[in-house]
This record gives sequence, structure tokens and C-alpha cells, in this order.
Amino acid sequence: MNTEVMWSFLGTQGVDFGLKVLGAIAVWIVGRWVIGWIRRLALAALKRGRHIDATLAGYLSAALSMGLNILLVLAVLEVFGVKTTSFAALLAGAGIAIGTAWGGLLTHFAAGIFLQVLRPYKLGDHVIIGGVNGKVTELGLFGTTLVMGDGVVALVGNNKVLSDTIQNFSTLPARRVDTTAKVANSVDVHDAIARLKTALEKIPNVSKDPAPEVQILQFTPEGPLLAVRPYTHTDNYWQVYFDTHKAIVDTFGAAGYPVPETPTVQRALADMK
Repeated sequence: MNTEVMWSFLGTQGVDFGLKVLGAIAVWIVGRWVIGWIRRLALAALKRGRHIDATLAGYLSAALSMGLNILLVLAVLEVFGVKTTSFAALLAGAGIAIGTAWGGLLTHFAAGIFLQVLRPYKLGDHVIIGGVNGKVTELGLFGTTLVMGDGVVALVGNNKVLSDTIQNFSTLPARRVDTTAKVANSVDVHDAIARLKTALEKIPNVSKDPAPEVQILQFTPEGPLLAVRPYTHTDNYWQVYFDTHKAIVDTFGAAGYPVPETPTVQRALADMK
């Protein structure tokens, strides 16, 4: 290779390419800053609207950001001299793989629009979607972000959400807490039910309407099995759940109820005596 030709090329084309790289970096940095500023401004304006809640505001803000980022990428390509028509032709020639992937994204995008229209949940709701149990923190363009009870963040595709069962624990004002308690055969079951109902009513955050329920669920060899069902708001579910178990132990202990035992165990203890 002729050294003089190489240096001549670097002195002309190399400098021109370097300037283009610097220009593209500058356009990218400034463009990202402007997009962030516009998105924050638009989000604040949407949240100030009385008829637009936080879920829809976040979705529209994300859509605006995606559109602006596409324009920014096209602007960076323009710096390098790549025309938008050439860019479109390049994408068209990328093959079936890109088309399939984009098609999958479009299904999630379309599902996100339907979710905004149908509104089965909103930000802050406790839901089970796509088999994931958690609190909704974002309804994005292509997926819904949940924070699960153990602090793990999960992203569920909008199409999977829409094609599966959606369980929303926050729609109704009260949610039932289900647990059981067993009493011995020698215990007056009506007395046990009355004591438990009184104890449940004293638990913080237990709903008065509907009132707590204590009923005989079934009969077992050890004694009647009681269904214990207080109601509470979903935000207080686990507090009421654990307090209910504690109330069962404290109530039965204060009443002096014997521990339920099978008849065979009772007979064995009697024979030992």
C-alpha cells in the first residue's frame, strides 16, 4: 500500500468521518436531553389534567418518548449521510427474523392500547397477570411492570396479559382472608365461634361491612374444623392474615380449650394412665 495515498486518505476522508462521529455524538447527547425534558414536561402536563389518571399519563408519555427516539436515531443517521429511504430499505432487507420480532412487538403494543381502553387495572393495583402476583408500577407500551411481594421486579408482555386471566385484588373495597381453626370434640363449638367473632372484630383494619365470618367448615375425627374469614382492604391483607392466626391461638388459649387429638391418641393416653 502506498503510504502517501494512505495519509492523503486519512487527511481528507478520515477528518471528515471524525467530524461526522463527533457531530453524531453531539446530536445524540443533546437529543436525549431534549427528549427527557419534553417527556417530563408532557408527563407533568398530563398529570395536571383532571380527566387523565397516572396510568394513561405514563402510557402516553412513553409513546411520545418512543416516537422522539426514533426521530433522534434518524437524525443521527442523517449526520452520517444515510437517508431515511435507505434506512427503510436496510430494514426491509434485514429478513424475516426482524419482521417476526417487530410483529411480536406490535402485538404487545396493540394489547397495551386495549388495556388502556378496557382499564382492568391501574397504577398501584395489586393484581395477578400472566401468572405473576404483584403491584402495578407501570403500564408501558409493550409490557406491564410489577413489583412482587419479595421485592422482585417483573415485566409481563401486554399481549400475555390480555390473553390470560386478570385478577385484580384492588377493585373492590374489601378482600376476604381465608384461614381455618380446629377445636376438640369436647369443646362447645358455638362458644368457640362466638369468642372468635369477638376477637376478629378487635383486629386492626378488619372490615365491619362485610363482618367477619366464622362457620363450621367440616367435621373431622379430632373435632369440628372452623372456617375463619375476616375481610379487609388488600393493602392490609397480610397484617390481618397473621393477626387472625394470633387471635385464634390467644382466644382458644384464654378459653382453656384442649388441643384437638384423634380418638386413637386419646385412647392410647387413657390406657397409659
